[in-house]
Amino acid sequence: MTQLKTLAVSALTLLSFHTIAQKRYTEALSPAESARTFQLREEFGIEPFVTEPEVLSPVDLVFDASGNAFVVEMGDYPYDAQPGHFKGRIRLLKDTNADGKIDQSYVFADGLPSATSVLPYKDGLIVCAAPDILLLRDTNGDFKADTREVLFTGFFAKNSEAQITSMRYGVDNWIYANNSGQAGMITSPLRPDMPPLNVAGGNFRFRLDKKLFEVESGNGQFGLAMDEWGHRFYTQNTLHIQQSPIAWRYLHRHNYLPSFRSDVNISDHELEMFQKSTTPYWRQQRSDRRQAKYDSLKTGFTEYARDHFTGASGGTFYGGDGFPRAFQGSVFTGEVAGNLIHRDLLIPVDGSPAFTASRDAHEKDREFLASTDPWFRPANLTSGPDGYLYVVDMYRQHIETPVSIPEDLKKDMDFANGEQYGRIWRIFPKAGEKRPATLPDLRTKTPAELVALLGHPNQWWRLNAQRILVEKQEKSIVPDLIKLTKHADPRTRLHAIYTLEALGGLNEGIVHKALGDAHAGVREHAVILAEKYPAFLSEVIRLIADPAPQVAYQAALSTGQFNGKEVLAALADVAEKQSENASWRLAVLSSESGSSPEMAQLLASRGHFFNATAPGKLKLIEDFGYIAGARNGKNDIASLLELLNSPAASADPQWAVAALTGLSKGIKKSTNKKEAEKQVSKHLQKLENHSSDAVRKQASELKKALNIH
Repeated sequence: MTQLKTLAVSALTLLSFHTIAQKRYTEALSPAESARTFQLREEFGIEPFVTEPEVLSPVDLVFDASGNAFVVEMGDYPYDAQPGHFKGRIRLLKDTNADGKIDQSYVFADGLPSATSVLPYKDGLIVCAAPDILLLRDTNGDFKADTREVLFTGFFAKNSEAQITSMRYGVDNWIYANNSGQAGMITSPLRPDMPPLNVAGGNFRFRLDKKLFEVESGNGQFGLAMDEWGHRFYTQNTLHIQQSPIAWRYLHRHNYLPSFRSDVNISDHELEMFQKSTTPYWRQQRSDRRQAKYDSLKTGFTEYARDHFTGASGGTFYGGDGFPRAFQGSVFTGEVAGNLIHRDLLIPVDGSPAFTASRDAHEKDREFLASTDPWFRPANLTSGPDGYLYVVDMYRQHIETPVSIPEDLKKDMDFANGEQYGRIWRIFPKAGEKRPATLPDLRTKTPAELVALLGHPNQWWRLNAQRILVEKQEKSIVPDLIKLTKHADPRTRLHAIYTLEALGGLNEGIVHKALGDAHAGVREHAVILAEKYPAFLSEVIRLIADPAPQVAYQAALSTGQFNGKEVLAALADVAEKQSENASWRLAVLSSESGSSPEMAQLLASRGHFFNATAPGKLKLIEDFGYIAGARNGKNDIASLLELLNSPAASADPQWAVAALTGLSKGIKKSTNKKEAEKQVSKHLQKLENHSSDAVRKQASELKKALNIH
């Protein structure tokens, strides 16, 4: 009898939890019902492209060049993939009767550990499936991958929200991917001669045509938007759009920089969004508890339960030609916690190498798309060959890592609820005739036809045509590509230049002409390519004064790849004019010349730098001091101390305090421990007799760090 009572109580308890859960959390809607909850810009319509059961838990979509659509399904979410029970899957979708609708769905590959991203390559598919990046091929035409080749391995393989992901083919023929700054020692069977590559603190990029791979700057999470000129904008949960204007290869020209952050949050509208769905019970409860704790500790922190980005995901550049011109070039970002899609306009800013991301004038108090359906989870987006925008809707009741939710709130939450659903939506303009959802087959095109497609108005066609030409290594088209470098569309000129680069057909004449191109995007890449041609150094230096800030900034970075008096003079000019911007300071100090003893001597002799103190200049001098101390090479410290005693710098003690502070920090981190040079003691003695207490104090600190008695 007691046992029956216990069972009855247990049943009632379970029923009670179920009833509470029903009240606290809504049930799923059908695709048609969910679509009616969408509040979309009036100019657009939205329709399902494919829904469950043809897709389940989708997180990525890509259209290949052979008339196929591939969808990545993350069945393991939100838990770590378990060896032997991996649920990651790739679905192949086909339109077999060319009516613009998917009518066949195949499981192309399964048993993958939390696959997150795919990209077509030759006759296969590159897949991010941490710890690996794989190449999957279907060799017998049955729509199933029967070969798996490991391209790279060693990536972080825990939290699926922070793994290697978001692969994009760049106009420069590199494939870029977000790594969330996670640690990993990457090796490749393609290059057994290369030592393991440490990717901690950065993203990742690789080229299969040249068997190259390296770290790239930035800490992107899920979402990588690349515009038509190769600028990268990446998503991270609370920061929906960031940029790293400086590439990793420049940041690591020497190993003595102080700690820095190359990421720039480029949004001018903070973390705010306009959510239409209700706040989930668990989130409100958690936020209230956190706020109570902050208030009790008087921290001044504010915990937001809604209307602020916490689940930004899938940032995508719209390079299509199907939307009205005002929407072309926008970055669209999903917000899975807010059940909406946000749109940013990329605006160049005078003097800044980073763009500013702004709301459209008609979206100051609304989002591009917002839903009242709390299950709507726009995890990713993609721009299709038809010129329209596709939304990858994971469609889940809950989308949060369980470890971040208090135990008592998880009791009535089923984190797998929704794994039986999945939708991909197609957004199109209402005006004009609606285009069919074409899945073209570029593999049937001749090389000449592919060259012609480099002039297509839709970025999808241009990039795929370029990729196929590079993969085929068809040298016969070089003359046609050279002609295309004179095309009226600057985007086409850039595609032609980089296709030539991959085919070995690029020459000095083409690069030299591109340095003077009418479009800033072409000039910016010409500067990068000019690094291989020392004869163009004067041209590169001239472009530091370019009116386009991205060109000017790249010219400063590329100038730092060289040495000589004209390089020093150019970088000194940059230090004098641009030091209030952290990215410009990095451009100077990351170079060998810009951080050399000769730079200190030149600044002292010119005097212009010290005309007026400013926060950026003081920070540059402090960081310069850190580098000098950390490197501790011949004349590094002595030359800087000499500068501090010069008439130019000695008038204001702030210069000496900043430089001495940096020197002390750098010396403490230096691995080059040696006896201080005689000149160092001589210059320090003068600073110890300075009229400023702060200078004398910092001089004594440096003396201790140098072990001078």
